[in-house]
Amino acid sequence: MSEQQTAGTIPIERKMPKREASFRLPYRFEIDPAGPTSPWWVTIVSIVLALVACSIFIALNGMNPIMVYAKMLKGAFGSSFGITETLVKAIPLLLCGLGVSIAYRISVWNIGAEGQFLAGAMAATAVTVYFPQLPMYISIPSMVVASIVAGGLWGLLTAIPRNYFQVNELITSLMLNYVALLALNYAVFGPWKDPKGFNFPGSPMFTAAQSLPTFGTTRLHFGIVFAIIAVLLYAFMIRYTRWGFELRLIGANAEAARNAGIRISRHVLLVMIISGGVAGLAGMSEVSGVAHRLMYGISPGYGYTAIIVAWLAKLNPAGLVISSVLFGGLIVGGYSVQTIGLPSSTSSMIQGAILFFLIAGGMAGKIRIRRNR
Repeated sequence: MSEQQTAGTIPIERKMPKREASFRLPYRFEIDPAGPTSPWWVTIVSIVLALVACSIFIALNGMNPIMVYAKMLKGAFGSSFGITETLVKAIPLLLCGLGVSIAYRISVWNIGAEGQFLAGAMAATAVTVYFPQLPMYISIPSMVVASIVAGGLWGLLTAIPRNYFQVNELITSLMLNYVALLALNYAVFGPWKDPKGFNFPGSPMFTAAQSLPTFGTTRLHFGIVFAIIAVLLYAFMIRYTRWGFELRLIGANAEAARNAGIRISRHVLLVMIISGGVAGLAGMSEVSGVAHRLMYGISPGYGYTAIIVAWLAKLNPAGLVISSVLFGGLIVGGYSVQTIGLPSSTSSMIQGAILFFLIAGGMAGKIRIRRNR
């Protein structure tokens, strides 16, 4: 540049920005998604912490938490009536939880057990509505088969979009719950409404030939046999069959299973059919063994509670039995605390707290502490 061009210009002094002092912790926390599963004692600690957290809200309502928990425990397990009622509630929870667990084995997140439950209940009721004169030895097996087929097809509606259109199964299975609920409401308010039911939204009452047998004078019905057989079959197939081995391999490492020649898409279809079929059988057991009719609000949320049951059991067959009885007791205990001024939704609060702390406990096991260099 010439002198004429540079004349009159003012030189600008460049100043380097000052480096601000930063404070860095010597350690950092990271989450390892492939970390090991939490040990068994984490489940117990999670339940205890959930009860402690719920006791705070109970105390804010002016109640003694220890007295409330004692009342719930006594109502659910303190008498033969309470025990049988707990088992009655545990039957649909066990079957739906089993269906959810089968899908979780290959990391398919089936949260549509509620809709599959309702589909099975409607299919079983259809047999009673359109074939009312069938004898028991034909009507009960027909209702069982119809409920399993309907629940399986409802589960298939989730598997097909996942396999061929890469649609997240969380969305489809959840939305199908509402579709099933609307279909049930249409049936009980419309074509299946009992003309002699005094405008009550429900189907005609089942006859003795359409109702599951009960044990003695209790409400405990034959559905518990279905649940026990289903759990035993699940335990045997997962542990001793090639199909069970393939499911465990897919759940552990899907890429390794694919490289081994296992067709994952076929397993997703089959697993969702079985998962939905088991949940559909739970719907049949409820309408035929407890309500003896299809009615509005037939399920108080068994399909959603089954997610917590499966999570608590860690997909273990024996754990499913224990957790379903535990949550059945929570439901029955929730009814008993109404006599001391608390709503029955207290049990729902405890269920939600248990799920929250279970998830937190599982995540805590995957946290890793790294040193900052």
